[in-house]
Amino acid sequence: MENTMQPIHEGSRKEVMSYLEPYMLNEMSEYLKPVEEMWQPADFLPDASRDTFFQEIKDLQDSAKELPYDLVAVLIGDTVTEEALPTYESWLTMVDDVEKHEQGGWMKWVRAWTAEENRHGDLLNKYIFLSGRVDMRQFEISVQYLLRDGFDIGTGRDPYRNFIYTSFQEIATNISHRRVAGLAKQSGDKLLAKMCGVIASDEARHAKAYISFISKAAEVDASEVLVAFEDMMKKKIVMPAHFLRESGEPQSELFSHFSDAAQRLGVYTAVDYVDIMKELLTEWKVDAMTNLNEAGEKARDYLMRLPDRLLRIADRMKNPEKHYSFKWIHGGR
Repeated sequence: MENTMQPIHEGSRKEVMSYLEPYMLNEMSEYLKPVEEMWQPADFLPDASRDTFFQEIKDLQDSAKELPYDLVAVLIGDTVTEEALPTYESWLTMVDDVEKHEQGGWMKWVRAWTAEENRHGDLLNKYIFLSGRVDMRQFEISVQYLLRDGFDIGTGRDPYRNFIYTSFQEIATNISHRRVAGLAKQSGDKLLAKMCGVIASDEARHAKAYISFISKAAEVDASEVLVAFEDMMKKKIVMPAHFLRESGEPQSELFSHFSDAAQRLGVYTAVDYVDIMKELLTEWKVDAMTNLNEAGEKARDYLMRLPDRLLRIADRMKNPEKHYSFKWIHGGR
């Protein structure tokens, strides 16, 4: 889309969101796939209409038995996170100027993104149910709690902070699902590896979309974008499931155990956090941004120095050794 707007020096989010609306309508399809061409959960799961249905379930369960305990825990945590999708959709509709027009570019994007993401929880939920390794009642309690508790990610209604968050988070989710896919394959569960692989591919496309939204905003409001980015990194990007809990436990109690398991496996680590930030700095060409006001220049300088600082901290972090028995998993450790 041709840039016909002069740079905005007062940080008018409303003006920028209106400027981006035609881009959303015209370019959104680049980051989405036609419904009829998309994979669906049924493509991967045992088919109850076939005579081979029970054999397919037995094969699925035999493969799932070989998955390491921590990997099952991370898979369940990822599934709980995906199942909290209604929270994320309602949060996106509260971003300033998103819900301005029901058929506008922003609302169309939110609905299309939600429709694609909805398949992830559907697929993983059915897999863990069929696997026989998961206490589904405990899992479902965690999902209900996470939906009820919501999340607090420090973005408010600001579109810049929200889309910086989603840019970061979609990359993180891609990494997590991709690594689970690799570990599942190593353990002999080729079906789960395929499932997590296609989900990771969706997350990668969605990350590109949110990254492009911020790139477009930075063309006309670079200083405000950088200040928002700086603010998000100072607060730290929290995961959507940071309020994760099990039955009978207080809010957030379970998230550290889930994170420890992911760190031990190398599914998502402190170094990954730094690498994502580096990727976003490169994608948004932060080092080359010019015509900034004083706050924008300070933010740029802070952001460019931050990865090295965070990496030093990450390198000093010890791998968590203490294992945890999740109520989600049958039979204990």
